Amino acid sequence: MFSTQESKSVILLVDDDPDNLHVLLEALDESRFRTLVALDGESALRQIDYIQPDLILLDVMLPGIDGFETCLRIKQHEEYKNIPVIFMTALAETISKVRGFQVGGVDYITKPVDVAEVLVRVDTHLTIRRLQKQLEEKNTQLKATNASKDLFFSIIAHDLRNALIGFLSFTEILENIELLGKDEFRTYSKLFRNSAETLFALLENLLTWSRLNRNMIEYCPQPLDVRMIFMRTLELFHSQADTKQIVLKHSTQEDIEVCADYNMLHTVMRNLVSNAIKFTEPQGVIEMSAISDEHEATISIADTGIGIPSEKIEKLFQIDEKFQRDGTAGEKGTGLGLILCKEFIEKHNGRIWVESKEGKGTTFRFTLPKA
Repeated sequence: MFSTQESKSVILLVDDDPDNLHVLLEALDESRFRTLVALDGESALRQIDYIQPDLILLDVMLPGIDGFETCLRIKQHEEYKNIPVIFMTALAETISKVRGFQVGGVDYITKPVDVAEVLVRVDTHLTIRRLQKQLEEKNTQLKATNASKDLFFSIIAHDLRNALIGFLSFTEILENIELLGKDEFRTYSKLFRNSAETLFALLENLLTWSRLNRNMIEYCPQPLDVRMIFMRTLELFHSQADTKQIVLKHSTQEDIEVCADYNMLHTVMRNLVSNAIKFTEPQGVIEMSAISDEHEATISIADTGIGIPSEKIEKLFQIDEKFQRDGTAGEKGTGLGLILCKEFIEKHNGRIWVESKEGKGTTFRFTLPKA
């Protein structure tokens, strides 16, 4: 058995010699290739239009257009030019072999054919083509990723610039602090603090994302009690929620333990709860909850906030898209937190999604494996 291909490869056999066809068809069938037959060059071209083969075994001496002309026409077609063509020829002259390579052939077999040689050469060129396809796909993905990252960094640079401009403008006001009344001073102090917090959050998320993409963040999953995670998140955001008169609470279906990296899970909870507070009006409610089945836990952060437009939801986790807006008290976002959440959750082989309705609230949900 010569074929090492993962699935049945399609071979187009182009030859008008009945004896040669019989021998090759039997050998290819035994090696579990799917074989198509054409008796001349024109028929071969029509067959390729109907179904694209993975490789072509092409006789040189054909009625009508010969094998060289057939190959030349195949290679002129953008969609078919990368199909490997192996010539079969009784012509032993070097000039014929050179001509075959000139028109795009990758190899040649001398007639009368040796079945073992044919199968080895076919399998070799199918393997080479499969590896080429994998490399092409990786290069395409890499180009798309790099383009997304370029756009992403231009967005981050813009956000950093805006945050710094706001920060610097407040420092200019402080130079004339003696001219400010108490109320003005409180107002500017609050704005100054918000600007500093936004800048710090942006830098912290950017550094975390950078370390993650350079594989510099250690992934250490361990059993974690979901209720404990909720309690620590409550402690972290208690003051911020009180300031906006928002009720922050938690509930769980039962005692649930997940297998997760503490720092990554903490970052996810921090970003999701911070967003919920940001986009919830005073007197609103934010609830953290969890349910589980035999294999995984689903954690939810639900708010009664302003909601997200339906057309914007699919852009929330995309690195090459930007959807940012101010919170209900003018809070600024970094535009990076949800991207971090997605990457951290996927690191755990989990998934994250959002359900939202404008004016009614938003619920973020993500899954983690149970401990």
